[in-house]
Amino acid sequence: MEIKNRVLTGERALFGTNDAEITDCTFEDGESPLKESSSLRIKDSLFKWKYPVWYCNCVNAVNCTFYDGARAGMWYTNDALFKDCVVTAPKCFRRCRSLVLENVTVPNAAETLWSCDGVKLKEVFAKGDYFAMNCKNVEVDGLVLDGNYSFDGTENVTIRNSKLITKDAFWNSKNVTVYDSFISGEYLGWNSENLTLVNCTIESLQGMCYINNLKLINCKLVNTTLAFEYSSVDAEIEGVDSVLNPSCGTIKAKRIGHLIIEPDRVDKNKTVIVCGNIEKSSDVADWKELL
Repeated sequence: MEIKNRVLTGERALFGTNDAEITDCTFEDGESPLKESSSLRIKDSLFKWKYPVWYCNCVNAVNCTFYDGARAGMWYTNDALFKDCVVTAPKCFRRCRSLVLENVTVPNAAETLWSCDGVKLKEVFAKGDYFAMNCKNVEVDGLVLDGNYSFDGTENVTIRNSKLITKDAFWNSKNVTVYDSFISGEYLGWNSENLTLVNCTIESLQGMCYINNLKLINCKLVNTTLAFEYSSVDAEIEGVDSVLNPSCGTIKAKRIGHLIIEPDRVDKNKTVIVCGNIEKSSDVADWKELL
């Protein structure tokens, strides 16, 4: 079936459509125009109303625009590719399986990409808080993200060549590995398990704390203070401004500005510090000075 050069209105305009080519169409007012559809090849089309792609299978959307009114746009949809698209609506991509976003811009990504399984992101720009909450089995290459509380509760995530400006990233996550990326944000990685950062540049206040099995390999920590509190850590870093109460592990650094290990909080013998330049050491945290 070919559907071309049409303006579609009304609720469920193309409900239950199967095996269709949809080109140069505009979906105006009317909820759920493609609900319960499958095998859709959508190109050069505009979506302006709520819930356009729900409960669908096998969707290929290229060079499409989802306007602000198309909020909560793609939920419960499996085996979907969105390529060269602009998604200005929030709360899109929920509870999807086998989802690919390639060269996609999401300037209002609040509460976007939640509880999806089997996600691939390539050259994606997103701006908004709570991005990618509770997703599993995620591969990322070239993500630019500006938004706090990202990747909360995620599992089995690999990120490469990305720039993340994001407070409270990777909280409550498991099995996250980040390669060759820049991360800036306070309280990075708290309450996570198996967080690995490789060849990354990191800026953080009280970052990488309360982590079980934190690894940093050849990382640069700039303007990073009060790191590693109550974390089991294996770190190979250029330097860090201050370290507070790591629970155990090994920290290898060229420079530590201020090393704070309080004996009534942690057993200092459980952490090996290999550093030729520790500028200051303390056994008590003076919070008036530190913050």
